[in-house]
Amino acid sequence: MNICIYDKIIKFRFLLLAVGGILTSLTLIFPTVGFLEWITLIPAAFVLLVASDRKELKIRKFYGYGFVFFMCYYLVIYHWFFYMYPMDFTGMSRGASAVVVAVAWLGLSAFQAVWSALVFPLYAGLSRTSLFRKLPVLKPFAAACIWTAFEWSQTIGWWGVPWGRLCLGQSSYTFMLQSASLFGSYFITFLLLIVNFSIAYMLLYNKLLKTLSAVCAGLLVFNIATGIVSEAVMENNNGDKITAAAIQGNISSHDKWSDDSYRRSLEVYEKYTLEAAEKGADLVVWPETALPYNIFSYDYMVEYVSNLAKEANVTILISAFTEEEGADYTDNDDDGLYNSIIEVKPDGTFGEVIYSKRHLVPFGEFVPMRSLVMTLIPPLANIGMLEEDLLAGQGSNIMDTEVGKIGCGVCFDSIYEQVTREAVNDGAELICISTNDSWFWDSAAVYMHNSQSKLRAIETGRYLVRAANTGVSSIISPTGEILQELGALKEGYIMDDVYIRNNVTLYSVIGNLFVYLCIAFAAGGAVCSAVIHFKENKKIKQQGQKD
Repeated sequence: MNICIYDKIIKFRFLLLAVGGILTSLTLIFPTVGFLEWITLIPAAFVLLVASDRKELKIRKFYGYGFVFFMCYYLVIYHWFFYMYPMDFTGMSRGASAVVVAVAWLGLSAFQAVWSALVFPLYAGLSRTSLFRKLPVLKPFAAACIWTAFEWSQTIGWWGVPWGRLCLGQSSYTFMLQSASLFGSYFITFLLLIVNFSIAYMLLYNKLLKTLSAVCAGLLVFNIATGIVSEAVMENNNGDKITAAAIQGNISSHDKWSDDSYRRSLEVYEKYTLEAAEKGADLVVWPETALPYNIFSYDYMVEYVSNLAKEANVTILISAFTEEEGADYTDNDDDGLYNSIIEVKPDGTFGEVIYSKRHLVPFGEFVPMRSLVMTLIPPLANIGMLEEDLLAGQGSNIMDTEVGKIGCGVCFDSIYEQVTREAVNDGAELICISTNDSWFWDSAAVYMHNSQSKLRAIETGRYLVRAANTGVSSIISPTGEILQELGALKEGYIMDDVYIRNNVTLYSVIGNLFVYLCIAFAAGGAVCSAVIHFKENKKIKQQGQKD
């Protein structure tokens, strides 16, 4: 490698890391330019490849490099926090709102970066081992495996928020996402890393050109071929056809909690439910907490939705709060409320099974480490609309409705792939998501959230009906194609034919096996390198004894 280039990369390493993080995050926000994501990580790859070759650089320094990259990455990703200002609906002053928004934006970005930054020192340590020095062609694979494993780790625990998945940058190119039906969306992340690091290595060292070019070309051809075949297979609908509708009342969280808003909510959802039913809908899905009350505590609300279902003669999935007695739970004996989806049958009766949100939004629906937060940042504990923490649901709770077996998700659930995968494995033939993205107005957040649902449809091979309070509402095919969509801050409904499917994708069966293989590759590489190092030292020692 040219020494001049080597020195310049080291000199401008922080600039390269920042540029790489910012450019990559922009492809997630503007997926129409997602094709650039196949090269936007090259600046960061330059730094990692060159710096890891400098043995005088301590491994701990790479953590700082990783923090710079990921902090820039997440600061751009979470820019939509500013759309929450001013938070008048919480009763906060504008000054307090500004503090909360700034703390949320900086805090969550830093929180994510602190963990993700470990990717850099782990890669540096692994790339310096004997095996990877002897076989540098494995270095792009090491980077891809470690990064993929850390992206998956964000689904573990409330502190991990898998919002900034690299594969979201490809959401405008559904043919590039089809391999998620085989190995999950993390496989797309893996491909992106392989290509970026391979290009960076070839540009820097002018070595392994044929090998790495063949690897990149082979993986991309495989991915595209998988997309073509998967789209053909998924378009073969052999299940029963129904017509589904998603209602978007355009009643934001800023309004629907007021004392008199429930009347407007009832009028809006009644109007569009009856219109959809008149046009042939068999199933109508309402958005998250369309009725922000524990409806079973109010006889007139129960009677109202019951009469509406009978009048429309459709199955309605309404979203409201419920108490524990209203759901099929066995693992949680606490008192409190759940954020739930409730089935109302065409005859006006309520389904026995209620689905309740399993992944609650930190600081929105519950306050983690409440006593500490109340002490350090009291306004942050009051950011939610509820005085008490909600309870998390347990299990898929599949609804066996007149139109088919429905698996549900509420808002935040849709960014966790295990929720829909478990639902399908428990018998779900159709996925319905109720969500509330009104906090983010018409920012990139609402579209990024909708793209997560595209991934869930592809992974499970199911049609997905998504109803949002203020948008984006959508009906998505098993190939991730948006069949119908209603944009942000619009009132109305969408409807289309969907199929009740019982096919099984490979991903539904194996889950995140590919991620575990990535972890095994990295761990195996470390073990092999340790064995090689041990044998080399032993050989040197034996040679010294002979001399």
